[in-house]
Amino acid sequence: MLQPKTRWKHIRGNEELAQQLAHKLQLSPVITSLLVHRGFHTEEEITSFLHSERQSFHDPFLLKDMERAVERIHLAVQNGEQILVYGDYDADGVSSTTVLMLALLELGADVEFYIPNRFTEGYGPNEGAFRWAQQAGFSLIITVDTGISAVNEARLAKELGIDLIITDHHEPPPELPDAYTIIHPRLGGGMYPFGELAGVGVAFKVAHALLGRVPEHLLDIAVIGTIADLVPLHDENRLLVIRGLEKLQHTKRPGLLALFQVANVQQHAANEESVGFSIAPRINAVGRLEDAAPAVHLLLSEDREEALELAQEIDSLNKLRQDIVQEIAAEAIEMVEEHYPPETNHVLVLAKEGWNVGVIGIVASRLVERFYRPVIILGIDSVKKIAKGSARSIEGFDLFANLSDCRDILPHFGGHPMAAGMTLDMDHVDELRRRLNELAAEQLSMQDLMPVKTVDAVCRLEDITLPVIEEIQQLAPFGVGNPKPRIQVENVSLESIKPIGSDGSHLKVMFTNGQARLDGIGFGLGPLAEHISPAARVSAIGELSINEWNNFRKPQVIIQDIAVTEWQLFDWRSMRGFEKQLATLPSQCLNILYFDELSLEKLPQDYKRYAISADAPDIQSGILQGQYVVLLDLPSSLEQLRNVLAYGFPARVYAVLLSDADHTFSTVPTRDHFKWFYAFLRQKSPFSLVQHGEELCRYKGWSKDTVNFMTQVFFELEFVTIKDGVIFLSHLTEKRDLTESKTYRKKFEQLQVEKELVYSAYQQLKEMLETIRNDSFVHKEA
Repeated sequence: MLQPKTRWKHIRGNEELAQQLAHKLQLSPVITSLLVHRGFHTEEEITSFLHSERQSFHDPFLLKDMERAVERIHLAVQNGEQILVYGDYDADGVSSTTVLMLALLELGADVEFYIPNRFTEGYGPNEGAFRWAQQAGFSLIITVDTGISAVNEARLAKELGIDLIITDHHEPPPELPDAYTIIHPRLGGGMYPFGELAGVGVAFKVAHALLGRVPEHLLDIAVIGTIADLVPLHDENRLLVIRGLEKLQHTKRPGLLALFQVANVQQHAANEESVGFSIAPRINAVGRLEDAAPAVHLLLSEDREEALELAQEIDSLNKLRQDIVQEIAAEAIEMVEEHYPPETNHVLVLAKEGWNVGVIGIVASRLVERFYRPVIILGIDSVKKIAKGSARSIEGFDLFANLSDCRDILPHFGGHPMAAGMTLDMDHVDELRRRLNELAAEQLSMQDLMPVKTVDAVCRLEDITLPVIEEIQQLAPFGVGNPKPRIQVENVSLESIKPIGSDGSHLKVMFTNGQARLDGIGFGLGPLAEHISPAARVSAIGELSINEWNNFRKPQVIIQDIAVTEWQLFDWRSMRGFEKQLATLPSQCLNILYFDELSLEKLPQDYKRYAISADAPDIQSGILQGQYVVLLDLPSSLEQLRNVLAYGFPARVYAVLLSDADHTFSTVPTRDHFKWFYAFLRQKSPFSLVQHGEELCRYKGWSKDTVNFMTQVFFELEFVTIKDGVIFLSHLTEKRDLTESKTYRKKFEQLQVEKELVYSAYQQLKEMLETIRNDSFVHKEA
């Protein structure tokens, strides 16, 4: 048995509908099943999703107050007013700023941008920046990817005589800012059909409205923020990403080309993964460690040398960011393990002075992955007596809603159900931890605190073909709301399994069900090879891909988790140094079963505390049920082994089965041997074993043990007497069966034990133990 590391949550859908749609659309049932599970229930919906080239962008003027915003911006351009684009310091904010800057410059506007410093100003609009803008002559400020919570700053803008247009996509608070106008896809009173745009998506819609056409030339920038901000990739976001990736693969922007170069990304192959894991993190790194302005300058740059210099600077910052994240994450993990164990903390709220607030969001994500708890990481400024933090959540715990219940100690916070940022008094950190843990205890069960892996479909190996995988790839781009499909293979055999990589950290398997085979690779799962028997039937979940090598293509699954639901047998019978293998077994479920106390001498001292005698009274209480049991030595009989395992069968059996004796390969006397030896004694009695025993052995080709064995059997049957090594034939004439001798019975019991346990093939041993297991269930029922 091998427990999975995560909960496998199967998506259920209308399979009959999926089959009908597969037939009508000439698609594989796997594809239509995936789409039905994701909410596509008609031919039109599926066709629209798969063929984005037939879609068009929504009318930007369906956004509430878009016409009012556009009129004010055009008026500012016509009058030569100074316009300030006020952005945010993450990749969404940087790309939002760039998109609106380019659109306004195209209109001939007198425009500049401003991004607050994360460390000196914090998130969002602030009084100092607005006062500077007024003194610098700006009469119109347009926020992008920020501002929906700027109630005080909007009031100040009015006092300063500045018109404030807010464009944002974050969760609207109960009180909205009194701005000139607000452009937000989820505000009441609007008719916009899609509310999940990223900040750059909203900026793109403003650009669309300002220019009077879809700004296709800005898609290569807009795609970066859309992917980076983890918004659902369906509807208009999907269209934006598909078209944006096409533009990105052919862009001529020096800044983007320089980013490709330093990130080692092939431009023609740029996809959602290269943007999400290579391009966006570098843009994010600037605002995490310093002022984010260089990132905007990079995207706006028209000079190749300048762009490359900026890209190299940004790449260096990204490497520094990685080092800082590693250091803080190590400190945070140590803090959890020493002070806030996950067993008693449903929410992890960690704070320390000196933690870089620019990277703590990444650290929070790392800790969610490790502990699967909602996590808030706070950097403390002891001078200002404040704590700034970032939060990441898990399924079932709405961060924004729960933080809203703590508004009285959170003067500044915002975000989404799964992520948030905040500032609070450093003295309120403990109170925040207490409140959130109380809320989480009411909302989350222990099962909720086990990581979830959603499974889209259970597939037979023969259904996993190159054409099916190529159809699945039509669902790309993948991301939030449209994740890569995760499939499950169920109860399949292993043709091979082995750890790979220089340190054995990865797992390579070949699944088979007799009709088909499938390669599997599990990154970071190499240690599991020690916990899966080659004969086990396993289930695994993962993502399908195509393995290409030397122009040969074949399906494979990238394994994410693996489980064995049946008991497992591990054959250690011929292993040298089995003691080292004991270190791979978890101590909490380890039991080393022995039948002969002398066998304990071969057990390392450290492991003797796990040893349990077959005669221990605890055995009958079922302490071996579901445990990992090492069979250290041989039982005296198969019946003894049955009796021990009848009270509780292990989840795993490790067969060592040490034995000093060798009953199988010594001469085994037959009844003819006994008949000849008895006739010999009738002629030679009294016969001295001391004087003539070796001569007899040479004559017959018997071992000394064989002669001694037969002599002992005759003695127990009272056929002979023995005195000082001399055998005397008795005058007993009554016939007796050899099995009446205790020595004879024990010998042949040991022969049977060795045959079944020591010299049997693996499959024979497994079948024999399986029979004992089945009998143990009958025993329990009885």
